Amino acid sequence: MADKPTRDGFGEGLLELGKTHPNVVALSGDLEDSARAIWFKKQYPERFFSVGIAEQDMIGTAAGLALAGKIPFACSFSQFVTGKTLEQLRMAVCYQRLGVKIAGSHGGLSVGADGATAEALEELAHMRALPHMTVIVPCDALEARKATIACADYPGPVFLRLGRAPVPAITNERDPFRIGEAIVMRPGDDVTLIGCGLMVAHALQAAERLAKEDIHARVINLHTIKPIDRDTILKAARETGAIVTAEEHTVVGGLGSAVAEVVVQEHPVPMRFVGVADRFGTSGDPAELLKVFHLMPEDIVKAVKDVLRLKQSALG
Repeated sequence: MADKPTRDGFGEGLLELGKTHPNVVALSGDLEDSARAIWFKKQYPERFFSVGIAEQDMIGTAAGLALAGKIPFACSFSQFVTGKTLEQLRMAVCYQRLGVKIAGSHGGLSVGADGATAEALEELAHMRALPHMTVIVPCDALEARKATIACADYPGPVFLRLGRAPVPAITNERDPFRIGEAIVMRPGDDVTLIGCGLMVAHALQAAERLAKEDIHARVINLHTIKPIDRDTILKAARETGAIVTAEEHTVVGGLGSAVAEVVVQEHPVPMRFVGVADRFGTSGDPAELLKVFHLMPEDIVKAVKDVLRLKQSALG
């Protein structure tokens, strides 16, 4: 399968839901083309609502549609649909546990030339802090399609974090997808790599490089950040004794923090975090930005070598 952006998987999944779920509707803040909801709009124009550049109004409208028995999918750039709308998400959606599904496209550094103001690098921290909010970061377009379909019938609000840039296809049609259940992509007993989004592919590439040095890395696709799969994480901590997390997101409050919160309570092991340091993004080609922000497979390999030294030191 060719490389595709996860936003395409969302668009495909939403279009499929249009056939199977007559109560599914979609809303956009004038960015339905970018978020790929335009495919749904063309097929089901009477079930699509364009609210213009007014994201707060979009979330309020989505909440009203949910109260009326619809399953609304509200989409825009991730920075806009989470950053501008935090109050509406908190009070209109999460406080009432409404089944509003939020699709944040162009998450992370994939916005590229649009720069820091449009690059969402903090939204996982914001969304997972909201009570009752489910947070999902698909690793490829196929998983994004599955996640979109799955969240339609999942109770309560859901946030889907999607990207603009094409990512490698690392899952297949037969792979199961269940919200809240992580997937072990590769076995290993020396160290565990836990990633989400495009960083799962980078973790797999890092594991290949490490195998050549006789380091066997377990790779986990933690597509659901909340509710988090505690069992899979703790099993990995006990069996490998060291963890490296990888995310296209700030290391403050994201996937790494969520994993650490689980590990430190029940089975503390050495950890390292690959992600964006405490800073804003910048303009540039997405592929180059991944290098500048140290989100490449070689950065994961470096973190593994570091955490294995800590593991060995702890063992004495």
